[in-house]
Amino acid sequence: MKILIRAFSTLALMLAVGGSALAQEYVKGEVVKVDAKQKKLTIKHEPLTNLDMPAMTMVFVVAEDGMIEKVKAGQAIEFAADRVNGRMTVIAIK
Repeated sequence: MKILIRAFSTLALMLAVGGSALAQEYVKGEVVKVDAKQKKLTIKHEPLTNLDMPAMTMVFVVAEDGMIEKVKAGQAIEFAADRVNGRMTVIAIK
């Protein structure tokens, strides 16, 4: 049963990362902090309409480890975010 739950969780993550980034608009933001150890980015961003969130600064986890290496504090980015397994997640970065 645990293996089945893990398989469904993995499939849901793959769909979220692969599918919703194409359907979502990218939002402008600025990377405030990079926490490579925790795989988190603090981003000051414009409103996230798909998540019904106003502009603010908040912490996101990243969907893929390689995303952390693409950015640095102070960098302007465009990104897509979604809830993945209940966590605010950056699913794509331009």
